[in-house]
Formats: sequence, structure tokens, C-alpha cells
Amino acid sequence: MNTPNNKRRRESIEKIERVFVELLQSRELEQISISDICKKAKLNRSTFYANYADIYELADSIRDRLENNLSELYKSEIATGFDSHDYLKLFQHIRDHQIFYKTYFKLGYDDNYKIITYDTALASQHFQNRFVEYHMEFFKSGITKIIKMWLQNGCVETPEEMFGIIQSEYRGRKEFFSEK
Repeated sequence: MNTPNNKRRRESIEKIERVFVELLQSRELEQISISDICKKAKLNRSTFYANYADIYELADSIRDRLENNLSELYKSEIATGFDSHDYLKLFQHIRDHQIFYKTYFKLGYDDNYKIITYDTALASQHFQNRFVEYHMEFFKSGITKIIKMWLQNGCVETPEEMFGIIQSEYRGRKEFFSEK
């Protein structure tokens, strides 16, 4: 019986995802076929289709899992509505799960992602409620580019150093943007 949580099904899903992520490191999504995945995972196509409608659903499931794992890091903050701005946890998570983040960005999820949340109330306060959407986009784009560069360079710098970079970029912003 192929119940959702049976061990064999979970193992098949893990194999499919592992092979897919591995293939994505050297190919573009459009260059990967279900046959490629099944052959390398040593699984039948029917096993793939029992779990995913197509390659895009597989990609979305990997994105969802990464975003859910990341949400777990900030679970208590999300529940209480508190934002510690602790990007150190984020950089530690990225370092520990580099291949998934590389995959996430390679799949083009950076335009509509949930990795970084932005505290709009705090931004409104810092920027006197002016141009908040622009500041949010600037921050999101900046941190995304920094994360991508860090991943591309093999996460050589420590998470603490990366967090320090973010902190240094935003130190003194209230004074810079205050009306004169």
C-alpha cells in the first residue's frame, strides 16, 4: 500500500530530490528530464509520477521544503510577531544547506521568495513612512545578491562575517535618511 508516510515512498522521494538537486548543479532545469532523474535514481517513471505531476512540481516541493525549514528557525518570532533582525541564523542556515540555496536561486525563486521578511513597521519608522516599498526592494535585492555571491564563492566567509556586512550596511541609516 502506498500510503503518504510509508518508508519506501519517503526513500523514493528523497532519491528523486537528491538526484534532481545534483543534476541542477551542472544543468539548467530545461535540460533535465524525468527519464534522467529516474535512471540516475534507479527508479521507475511510475514512481516519479506517483509523487510529482512533473519536474516543476518537484522544483516547487524543494522550494517549499527549504522555505518551511527556514521558517522553523524563526518560528517563535513569527508566532509572537517579534523580529529580532537576527540574520546570523539565516547565514548559518545557508552555510549548512548550501546546495539547497544554490538550487533555490538557480530555479529563479529570488523574485518571489519567502526567505527574507521585511519589518514594514520598523521600516516606516526609520524612513518616516516615506518610500518604504523602495527601501524594502533595495534591501531584498541587496541581501539576495550578497547571499548569491557568498554561495558562489563557496561560503568562505563565516556567517558572523556575513552578518557583520549586513549590519555595517544598515548602521546609521536613520541619520542618512532623516529630513534636514
